[in-house]
Amino acid sequence: MNYYEEESYRSFNIKPWLKLKRFFKPYTKNLTGLTILMLVTALMDLSIPLFQKYAVDNFIAKSTTEGLTAFIGAYGAVLTVMALSVTLFIRLAIVVEMHIGMDLRKEIFEHLQNLSLSYYNTTPVGYILARTLSDTNKIGSMIAWGLVDVFWSFAYVIGAFIAMFMLNVRLTLIVGLVVPIMALITVYFQNRILSTSRELRKVNSKMTGAFNEGIMGAKTSKTLVIEDKNLSEFKGISEALEGSAINLARWNALYIPIIVFFGSVLTALVLARGGILAMDGIIQIGTLSAFLSYAVNIFEPVQQLARTFAEIISLQANIERVTDLLDKEPLIKDREDVIKIYGDNINPKRENWEEIKGEIEFRNVTFKYPDGDEEVLKNFNLHIPAGTNVAIVGETGAGKSTLVNLACRFFEPREGQILIDGRDYRERSQLWLHSNIGYVLQTPHLFSGTIRDNIRYGNLDASDDQIREAAKIVSLDTLINKFEKGYDTHVGEGGDRLSTGEKQLISIARAILADPKIFILDEATSSVDTHTEKLIQNGIEYLLKGRTSFIIAHRLSTIKKADIILVVEDGKIIERGSHKELIAKKGHYYNLYTKQFEEEKTLEVLK
Repeated sequence: MNYYEEESYRSFNIKPWLKLKRFFKPYTKNLTGLTILMLVTALMDLSIPLFQKYAVDNFIAKSTTEGLTAFIGAYGAVLTVMALSVTLFIRLAIVVEMHIGMDLRKEIFEHLQNLSLSYYNTTPVGYILARTLSDTNKIGSMIAWGLVDVFWSFAYVIGAFIAMFMLNVRLTLIVGLVVPIMALITVYFQNRILSTSRELRKVNSKMTGAFNEGIMGAKTSKTLVIEDKNLSEFKGISEALEGSAINLARWNALYIPIIVFFGSVLTALVLARGGILAMDGIIQIGTLSAFLSYAVNIFEPVQQLARTFAEIISLQANIERVTDLLDKEPLIKDREDVIKIYGDNINPKRENWEEIKGEIEFRNVTFKYPDGDEEVLKNFNLHIPAGTNVAIVGETGAGKSTLVNLACRFFEPREGQILIDGRDYRERSQLWLHSNIGYVLQTPHLFSGTIRDNIRYGNLDASDDQIREAAKIVSLDTLINKFEKGYDTHVGEGGDRLSTGEKQLISIARAILADPKIFILDEATSSVDTHTEKLIQNGIEYLLKGRTSFIIAHRLSTIKKADIILVVEDGKIIERGSHKELIAKKGHYYNLYTKQFEEEKTLEVLK
């Protein structure tokens, strides 16, 4: 069962609602104020038919206007109080809606910062966006408007029944017949509305994901000429969304009219029976008029209750999605005693951080990926002195990133220890380690903003002079000077306005500015031209000096000077040693190197 399907098989449950209680607590006064205002409004609404009864019995029936001025004054006062209550209610409701939605989004975003990389590897962006944006908006809106409307509706219904009971018991019993009928109707429809709403939200997540992939992959789609395929897939999702929405509308279209039908029938019965009682002189015309007003008006709050209840049922799907995300535990977590000393990712206690040297040791490490069955490493041992250059080589898909992922603590060993400077790295915070790691990816990511902004991410406190110096080290300054706005040139979303080589140089300058003690280079020169590769190599050589480094290499000629070369095949290290040692063994590394050497020579001849 995948992440889209898992939420479609749950029954109505109050527990997800209780999980959000902490988000409502700061606005207890506001919600209490909203409730009081709604109760006042309901009380004013309930008094209107009584004014009607008084007018019919005292002015119309008696054909007199005596006391009309006082009546108008009292009636005007009621309308004024009602208008003020509604105005204040709207203002408070907007505040509550916006703040609860904002708090939910902030909490989700902060939680997303703490989730492990594995979560993002397995979860579509659309799935996350739907929870962060649309679900939080709907929750805030329902709490501010829907639940408070329930108080008004309940107050009006109860008050109306009390008033009707005081006016005439027999007619009230007729009106009371609708309550069990509506309860049965609501029970019948609630599960169908809930399951259909969940299906709609599931398809909506797929729609958001399709939009995201369509926009982010627009260039690839055009170069592969697969627009028609994308359109066909998107059309399928759109039709599924349309079908779910229509299905939900059908259930609601049945639910509300049935309630209206029973209300209309009951009103007719009250009118017929009340008319007979009035003709027999058992009740006054004013009483019948007021009773009819209650009988007619009571169905608006009853319908409102039905609609709100249907929306509340529907809202559970949104709440489940948000709480499921907030309940998602990071794969890698710092212990409480570690957080107490070193702080967490959001509130670090940098004053307690020890300076890192860069010595790394794998001690009897056994590891397999969370979604894998086979042990990638078993009782693996490797000592890397500080300042050592480690190269990792192997065929594409061989599992070269495993050691790096473990060293960076993106994953943790199932058994054994990984020590940094002689201590198990689980005894210090993740942020302490990650703050001392520089990572240059094969496809670097740049943030929207200027070149200056992207370099400064390496050290947010860096001055402009330091930024220029970092750029100069990798000869990036000569490229930047070609741009009209220089360092203030906008890179576009994800760096789309720059070439792969330019993005790579910026990411290396960023790493230089960060001055990491541990440096990771993931095939950074595999997709650039020869000239840019030389610039990148110059920057890499600068970064490697005095730093512990891992180089995931594609071109073996670039790692001949590495202190240790690890050869990976099928996720396991099959050879280790220096370049000379591995060449002398004439094993797997020797075969890889000679094969690649011959290919490069052939390409040079062809040129």
